[in-house]
Amino acid sequence: MKLLTAFIVLIERRRQYRKAVAIFVSLALLLTGPGLSTAQAQSAGGTKHSKVARDLDDEATQTGTSKAKWARDVHGVRHVQAIVVTNSTDPQMSDLRAYVLSIGGSVHAVHPAVHAMTVQIKASRVQALSQRGDVVSVSPNRVTQRTASTLESITGALTSTVRTYSSKTAYTGLDGNGIGIAILDSGIMRLHDTFADPFCDGCIRVKANVNMLNASLANWSTAGGGATSLVPGSTALATYDAAIAADSVVTQDPYGHGTHVASVAAGRYYPPKASTQQDANGIAPNANLIDVRVLDNYGFGTVSDALEGIQWAIYNAKKYNIRVLNLSLAASSTESWQTDPLCVAVRSAAAAGITVVVAAGNFGTNLLGQETYGRISSPGNDPSVITVGAVNFKGTTARGDDVVNNFSSRGPTRSAYVDSTGVRRVDNLLKPDLVAPGNKIVGAAATAANALTWNFLGSVYKTALVDPLAITPALAETQMILSGTSIAAPAVAGTVALLLQANPGLTPPLIKAILQYSAQPLPGYNLLQQGAGMLNIDGAVVLAKALRTDLATVINAGSIAAGSSMLASGKVMPAATSTIGGSAFTWSRIVFAGGNHVVSGPALFTQYQPLWDPRITWANGIVRKRQAVYWAGTGIAANTYPQSFTDSALSNQTLLTAGVVSADTLVGTSSSIGKTGAFIPNTTLSAWLVSGSGATLIDGVVLSNGLVMSERVVLSEGLVLSEGLVLSERVVLSEGLVLSEGIVLSEGLVLGEP
Repeated sequence: MKLLTAFIVLIERRRQYRKAVAIFVSLALLLTGPGLSTAQAQSAGGTKHSKVARDLDDEATQTGTSKAKWARDVHGVRHVQAIVVTNSTDPQMSDLRAYVLSIGGSVHAVHPAVHAMTVQIKASRVQALSQRGDVVSVSPNRVTQRTASTLESITGALTSTVRTYSSKTAYTGLDGNGIGIAILDSGIMRLHDTFADPFCDGCIRVKANVNMLNASLANWSTAGGGATSLVPGSTALATYDAAIAADSVVTQDPYGHGTHVASVAAGRYYPPKASTQQDANGIAPNANLIDVRVLDNYGFGTVSDALEGIQWAIYNAKKYNIRVLNLSLAASSTESWQTDPLCVAVRSAAAAGITVVVAAGNFGTNLLGQETYGRISSPGNDPSVITVGAVNFKGTTARGDDVVNNFSSRGPTRSAYVDSTGVRRVDNLLKPDLVAPGNKIVGAAATAANALTWNFLGSVYKTALVDPLAITPALAETQMILSGTSIAAPAVAGTVALLLQANPGLTPPLIKAILQYSAQPLPGYNLLQQGAGMLNIDGAVVLAKALRTDLATVINAGSIAAGSSMLASGKVMPAATSTIGGSAFTWSRIVFAGGNHVVSGPALFTQYQPLWDPRITWANGIVRKRQAVYWAGTGIAANTYPQSFTDSALSNQTLLTAGVVSADTLVGTSSSIGKTGAFIPNTTLSAWLVSGSGATLIDGVVLSNGLVMSERVVLSEGLVLSEGLVLSERVVLSEGLVLSEGIVLSEGLVLGEP
C-alpha cells in the first residue's frame, strides 16, 4: 500500500510539474478579468493554432503509436476522426464537404443542428483544413461515457404542492403526464414494468427507441461523402428512420446505465408479479420517454454519435413533445463552450425550447483523494444547460444530514479558447448549477426482453449493485443501485417535466433560474461545490405556478417587452420557503447569470428578463443569439422540423432590468481561506440576500456593441479569484482532463459513498 501511495504521489507531482507554469499564469483571474499577454499565454501552454483543439493538435504533430481512440494509422498513414464546426450558411456544408473529399478525406456524418460534420482525414491535413475561412473549430471525435420512493421524499415530490398518494399505485397531482424526456444514453429496456402506462392496458411510455451508433466510425472507412439531406416526408428520411429504429431489439440496453437513468427520471412503481421489488418511483412517473442510444455495450460512445442523437431529438421534438433532454454522459474537452461541438449542439436544443440537463462529472477528487476544483466535463461546461452535481442523502428522507458527494465534480469550467493574438482565454463559468440526490439510488435494471440476462453493470458488479437489495429477480421487474452525477441529473430532468406540466410556458433558462432560486443551500458548501443548492421540487413548482403560462409563446414572437409582468393573473410572488419531511427552510435566492455573475431578487420573476429567451446565451461578456431555421415546403408543417440554426452577436440588447439584485460585490474577491467570492458558503450568501443585502440595479444591464458591457453596469466585474490567493492557499485546481495526457473525462462507475 505504501508503494502504491508513493507511485500515485509521483504521478501527481509529475503532472503538477508539467502544468506548474500553466497554472501560475492562467489562474490570474479564475472567473473573469483581463486576458494574459501573448508571452504569458505561450508560457501557459496556449496552443499556437487557435482553431484546432489542443489534444488534436498534439496528436497531429506527434509520432509513434497513438493512445487516442480517434486517431489510427490506415495503410501506414496517421488518420484522425474530427468534428469540424463551420460558419457556413449552407446546412449541408457542400463546399466544405467537397474540400474534405479533395484532400483524400471522408465525411462520416453531417450535423446541421450544430453546423458541423464528422470527418476522417490524414493528420497532416488538419492544419490546412483549419485555415479555411468557413471553419470555426476542429475537434477530435472524442470518447464519451456514461457519467424512492425515497427519491420522491427527499426531493420534495411528495408534498401537497406536487402530488400526494392514496396508495402505492394511485395518486393525484403532477406526474409529468404528456411531457417527453429524451434520454441520450446506453438504451432503455422498453418492456420493463417501470415504463408501463397504468392508464392504458398494454401501452408503454417509451415512445421510441433509436440507435445512433455509427458503424462507419468504428471501421475507419476512408470512403464516404456525407449524409443525404433529410427532407421531411422524403424517402431518404424514411430510410434513415428505418436504419436507426431499435423498437424490436431484444436487448435494448446491454450496458444497463440508460434504463436506470430513465427510471430515475420517469420510472413508476408497478405491483410486483413475483418479487419483493422496492418502491422506486422516479420523479415524473407518468412522463413519456424517448430512448436515443449513443453508448455501446460497455458504456462508451463518440461525440459524433452524441451529436447525431441530439440532432435527432431536436428534429423530432414536436413529434414526441420532447421538452427535456437528459445527458448523463461526458466527454473531455480542451475547448471553450463557444466552439466545443457538444456545447454547440446543446445550445441548439435549448434554442429550440428543449431544457437540457447534464451530469457534472465524477471528478471531485484527484488520485490522492484531494478535493479538486475545475473538473466540469463537456457539455456541462456550456452556460445554456443545467449542470447537476450529486448529493449523498445518507439513506434517510430527512434533508438535514445531506452532504455533497466527494466524487461530484466542482467548478469552475476550465475549457478555453485562443484569441487572435495567441492569448489563451479560460471560460471559468460558475458550475455546477445545483445538486440532487445521486448516491446509491435504486432504479430499474435492464435485462433481455425475454430472459433474465443481466446487463453488463448488473452482471459484473452484482455484489455491489444488485445483492444489497435482497430481491428475488423477476423478468421486467429487476432493480439495481447506481451512484454518480449521472444519476442525479435525471432527478432534475424529471423535475423539469413536472414544472412544464404545471406551466407549459416556461423556457429553458427560466426553468434553470427557478430551480436555482428555490434550491436549498447546504451548510458548509460553496458555489463551486453545490451551485445554488439542493433540488427543491416543492419550491420550484410553487414558483412555476405563479407565472404566466404563455411566456414561451410571447417570447418566441418577440411580443413581450423587458420589464413586463411575468406573474399570472391574480398571482403574487410566493413566500421563499418550503417544508419537506417536516423540516422548513428558506430558498437560496441565488441565480447564476452571464456565466460568472450572481443575481437575485423577486424582479427576476415578476418582471420579464430578456435572458429568459432561450435563443440568447450570455457568458464571459459575450452575448449570442441562436435561432432555428425550419424546413418549409408543400406538405411540411410550418415551424416543426429544424433544418439548421443561425448564430449571431447581439447589439444594444437589454439583458436584465432595473430591480434585479446583484450579489457580485456582495460576495467579493474569491478566497478559500476567507470563504468569499466563489468560495462563499451558500448559507451565508443566502442569509445576506434574505436580509436585503446586495446592489439593486437602477438602470439594468444593456449590451453594448455586441461584445462589450456598458461601463455603468454593476455586473461588469464578475466574481474574481485572485491568482496569489489560489497559490498560497493550496487550492487544487485542475487544468482540464485532456485526451493528449491519456485521460478520458467520463462518468465511469461510482459505487457510492457511506
